[in-house]
Amino acid sequence: MAKLNFGGVEENVVTREEFPLDKARTMMANETIAIIGYGVQGPGQALNLKDNGFNVIVGQRKGSKTWDKAVSDGWVPGETLFEIEEAAAKGTIIQYLLSDAAQIAVWPQLKPHLTAGKALYFSHGFGITYNDRTGIVPPADIDVILVAPKGSGTSLRRLFLEGRGLNSSYAIFQDATGKAFDRVIALGIGIGSGYLFETDFKKEVYSDLTGERGTLMGAIQGIFEAQYQTLRRHGHSPSEAFNETVEELTQSLMPLVAENGMDWMYANCSTTAQRGALDWKDKFRDAVAPVFEDLYNSVATGNEAQKSIDSNSQPDYREKLEGELSELRNSEMWQAGRVVRSLRPESK
Repeated sequence: MAKLNFGGVEENVVTREEFPLDKARTMMANETIAIIGYGVQGPGQALNLKDNGFNVIVGQRKGSKTWDKAVSDGWVPGETLFEIEEAAAKGTIIQYLLSDAAQIAVWPQLKPHLTAGKALYFSHGFGITYNDRTGIVPPADIDVILVAPKGSGTSLRRLFLEGRGLNSSYAIFQDATGKAFDRVIALGIGIGSGYLFETDFKKEVYSDLTGERGTLMGAIQGIFEAQYQTLRRHGHSPSEAFNETVEELTQSLMPLVAENGMDWMYANCSTTAQRGALDWKDKFRDAVAPVFEDLYNSVATGNEAQKSIDSNSQPDYREKLEGELSELRNSEMWQAGRVVRSLRPESK
């Protein structure tokens, strides 16, 4: 394990150099990895592990759309694709990659197959951290581990195919066999992680829920809407408002940040842009800091988890979700975005 220094703060990390893929394959040689769920994270992790030479099977409800997707991705019914309980019985490592709500629903069927010596793997700390609400309490004689890629399963797969990787966090909740560390790191390398940084289940879910509701999704959409609507109120066209709000950020500036950091992006902008950004950043930070404190407290108290459990378990959840997403999709801002994207040179 290596230590990285972040401005005086040291973190434990594992890189591909110190834990190469060949070592991971050797450690997993006698393991059967059962991917339970083929929705968001399942396909990317399953296919990356398979392509990296691991023994992988998939468990999914027969007749579902995700079963059909698994078949189209090359998983063979009766050989590498099974019903959930059969896959769980066959697996020595159970990667529990269903949605949080589905994990709660399926847990009574899964738990009998978590026999001594197996490992239960998560990519989100939700079910374990809030187990007083989810009922997910693993047996004491299995390993309970986590690898959480810092991005979607689609991004994990795309970057893997490009020869790159997403960074991931890892955690050990329970080490019953003495092999939990080797198992979690081998799996993290196997799914294509860039590097793995240490956390625990609670910190993972607190940071994840805060990030999703904050800068990764909720806050950024709110900021987009506020700026776009301000420009439109003052007479700017949809094309101008969208390009200045979203297109320039995502297509020009954020790639510069990803490449070398915010200071490098600033250095590659006009002096007028630099001055304005530096003058206004503190005002924006101070304005939203109380909102982030409220958000983090809502996560830490379990309020956000309970809202998610309550809404996602409703029988009409999917219909309501589609209604909300449709409203977003059909807003003027994202209608403008559809047109702008179609006019990018690479789309022609």
